[in-house]
This record gives sequence, structure tokens and C-alpha cells, in this order.
Amino acid sequence: MKNIIPNRVAMIVFAIPFLYIGINHLLYASQMASMSPIPPGKFWIIISGIAQILAGISFIINVRAKLAGYLLALYLLLVIVLVRLPMGFHDANQNLMLVKDLGLLAGAILLANQAASPQKKES
Repeated sequence: MKNIIPNRVAMIVFAIPFLYIGINHLLYASQMASMSPIPPGKFWIIISGIAQILAGISFIINVRAKLAGYLLALYLLLVIVLVRLPMGFHDANQNLMLVKDLGLLAGAILLANQAASPQKKES
């Protein structure tokens, strides 16, 4: 069966939230620092923001998208385990964020599985 929406379109649409979230991590790092379970919080918020922006760019330009997808999935798994699960049982909003991150984790894996592997140069 032919795809109704091409994979490239899906990759670009998937990238947009990570660009937005990554930029917000950089703009609001001080306010978000308390969410980081690993000190110093502001440092990790900035690093994760840069990583999300790079993943988004990778998906849009389709360079190293497979690697970016798997690294993004690993990042989301860490967010789920270190942030969402501990906070989720005490905060209804975090429960929603947990479910959202699970969906994004699955999407990152699917994207990575569909992305082309880097071409090997012939000698």
C-alpha cells in the first residue's frame, strides 16, 4: 500500500515541535532548571535544548536522521524515567507529559527505523 503522506513530510512535521521546544529550553533555561534531576539544572536544560534543535535540523535536512532519531529516543527515555515518572504520580500535568513523551519516543524510533543509513563512500 502506498503511503498517503510521504515519509519526508512526516519527518519535517515531527521536527517542528523539537525545534520549538529546544528554542524554549534555551530561552527559559533558568525557569526550567528546577525540572532537571541532575545538577546543575540550567546546564542540562541548555544541553537538552541544543540536542533537540540539532535533532530537528537533522530530520529537516535528512542528514544523520537515523542517528538523530535513536539519540532523541534515548533522550526521551531518560526524560520519562528521570523526570516524568517521579513527578507524574503527584501532578496531573506531568501524567499528560508522560503520555506525550511516550508517543514522541515511539515516533523517534519509527523515524529512525525509516531514515536512510548514511551512504558509504567507495574507495
